[in-house]
Amino acid sequence: MWFGACTSSIGTWMQIVAQGWLIYRLSHSAFLLALDQFLAGIPIFLLSLIGGVVADRTERRKILLISQYIQMACAGVLTLLVATEVVRVWQILSLSFVAGVAQSFGGPAYQALIPTLVDREDMPNAIALNSIQFNLAVTVGPALAGITLARLGEKWCFGLNALSFLAPVVTLLLISARFVPETTKESMFNSLKQGIHFLRQQGSMEALIVLAFCMTALSMPMRTYIPVFVKDIFQRGPETYGNLLSLMGVGSICGSLAVAGLGNIRNKGRFALSMLICLGLGISGFSFSRFLNLSYVMLLVVGASMMAVFATVTSLVQLITTNEMRGRVMSVYNCAFRGGMPMGNLATGWLVPRFTVPLVLGANGFLLVLLALYFLLVQRRVAAL
Repeated sequence: MWFGACTSSIGTWMQIVAQGWLIYRLSHSAFLLALDQFLAGIPIFLLSLIGGVVADRTERRKILLISQYIQMACAGVLTLLVATEVVRVWQILSLSFVAGVAQSFGGPAYQALIPTLVDREDMPNAIALNSIQFNLAVTVGPALAGITLARLGEKWCFGLNALSFLAPVVTLLLISARFVPETTKESMFNSLKQGIHFLRQQGSMEALIVLAFCMTALSMPMRTYIPVFVKDIFQRGPETYGNLLSLMGVGSICGSLAVAGLGNIRNKGRFALSMLICLGLGISGFSFSRFLNLSYVMLLVVGASMMAVFATVTSLVQLITTNEMRGRVMSVYNCAFRGGMPMGNLATGWLVPRFTVPLVLGANGFLLVLLALYFLLVQRRVAAL
């Protein structure tokens, strides 16, 4: 499962880099960069709750397979559009939305399936190692995309991504883990209400959901606007863009390895909030840097602290949740975690034309520091975990 997901993630990151570059090349619009991320993420925000109920009622492996097929088809269509030179920005945006719909069902199923492959005491390590495969892809994918973009063009990035979905399809067919849900006549709405009721019984879970939404809304737009820094501030090309994302991926791997190495540590909540402060400082530092080497260092800090806090918060949610409620609980968490991305991108897309990219992202970093201090000093449910 790890190797299949890693291969697919490398292809996905090749497409993310090429797609952002293509949109900015066609439109030179920072708003359209944000809109693309919004359309890719809003289905996850709107449909993940339903996806979680489906994940608790259906064999999760089947849901994941259907999700992979749809995303493969989207990448294949985009490859053809670019290869035939008929691609338009609205087509890219539409395909991002369709792929987001597929992910809104595949995401909860994937997060609910992973804990069935390991023992409970190994959960924090498994989640951290899962983050490592994702961030290994964040390192390798953009680097390959930068080279491929410069030498072969966007269509090769999209085509290789389409092929990469074969890897998780094969591994999903090979794994022996199965989740066979109990037959129920209960409506989907009542099942969803049960999941939300479970969350509200766990006071700390509500705080983790709010934290997940806020931290993604404030941190993820930075990645969206890296093409603006590359072209308009550093006056560089796609290889520099790939290098910046790769260095962020290297930092992410370091953060994930640190969490995996620490294992089932005490005071996970306090550790996550400390890393959130580092994340905010790193984003602000990158936003106001005008030296490429300093920006490289800042992205290493951002990548390491981002994955440390994301992996730790996710492991806390998984440890609190029971298996029969896992799909629904993870769908609510996924809704908050992934829903923060389109909302954050939409807000920054509106603010950037008025205040510039560096000022908006720098303010986001400062707000992340304030958010961490609030949960550390005022609302201490997370800090106590």
